Amino acid sequence: MNPFSYMRGIDRFPAYVYDLAGLSDHAGSVRGALGPDGPELFYAAKANPDPAVLRALAPHMDGVEISSGGELAHVRATLPDARLAFGGPGKTDEELALAHDLGVERVHVESPNELARLVETARPVGILLRVNLPFRTPGAALQMSGPFGMDEEALDACARTIARNPRLTLHGVHAHLASGLDAPAMLDLAERIIEWALPWLEAHGVDAPEINLGGGMAVDYRSPESRFDWKGYAAGLPAVPARLRIEPGRALTAYHGWYVTDVLDVKSTRGETYAVLRGGTHHLRTPVTKGHDQPFTVLTAEGEPCRRATLVGQLCTPKDVFAHDVPVPHLRPGDIIAFAMAGAYAWNISHHDFLMHPKPAFRYLPTREGQNSFPAGASQ
Repeated sequence: MNPFSYMRGIDRFPAYVYDLAGLSDHAGSVRGALGPDGPELFYAAKANPDPAVLRALAPHMDGVEISSGGELAHVRATLPDARLAFGGPGKTDEELALAHDLGVERVHVESPNELARLVETARPVGILLRVNLPFRTPGAALQMSGPFGMDEEALDACARTIARNPRLTLHGVHAHLASGLDAPAMLDLAERIIEWALPWLEAHGVDAPEINLGGGMAVDYRSPESRFDWKGYAAGLPAVPARLRIEPGRALTAYHGWYVTDVLDVKSTRGETYAVLRGGTHHLRTPVTKGHDQPFTVLTAEGEPCRRATLVGQLCTPKDVFAHDVPVPHLRPGDIIAFAMAGAYAWNISHHDFLMHPKPAFRYLPTREGQNSFPAGASQ
């Protein structure tokens, strides 16, 4: 069905609306573009851990990357048979024990201290060492340095520790170095990572090595129709004697979620017009965090854009802005606005309890006319 028709009939605002069928189709197209000989595809659950989203993605993924004990328990309960990789800095002893108990396949070790605590657990574990390589990545939205990964000296020390402990197995390295890169930039970075990793792994006696290239595939909020060039990326990856893996998140789920809300007030002050919307960036933090205008569609106002306005929420801060000085039709209280590209790093990354406004509803587009696709336990 037409998603906008469905959104106009929602009985509660704000609401997140997810297109699970569209998400599944997109994930399937990514899987197909990578091909049977391409890299393994793990989903970074941090982008959107909604259970229905996880289930829609599962048939197209080789596994799921999680970054906390909470994510681990949640994903394991939702997808009992999924292969799991556990990344992220600052893992606690309890989380490392849980990783063993819940069958995590790979732990991405971030530091010598983390490795020492794994040794103390005396439990078998498969390890990828996270690397922090001094590679420049022009145009990256984020450089994953600082607390993420280790330099060569620490990596060598970790490899020696693993060699002395038969319960630990070094399978390879994890190298998520940057985010927000297009396919050519991602390929350039991948080639440099592989060129460094293969001789390092060989020197440390790693058979059947694994190289996790991370995620970070670009999503352009200024151009909602554009997509990462998955086919070009897969075709450009070199054939190497190693298992490659990638962990996209945003590039999989961003396009199939909307944040839908209504207009509470329209006001002009000092020559500028503001539309005050129910909800705010405590529900959808993405635009203020990344500094962009969130793409949107006005679902109820008639006519072409005839004025400019800034779309804001209900929070007591001037930073509560969805889109700044954008063209809009003549808005009135009660008009409905759907913000697109809200399927990743949206609700789950936002500061939900600031001012203690009501939480949004969650809705799932019907799979076809007259048949709902609400998963068990979903808000309806």
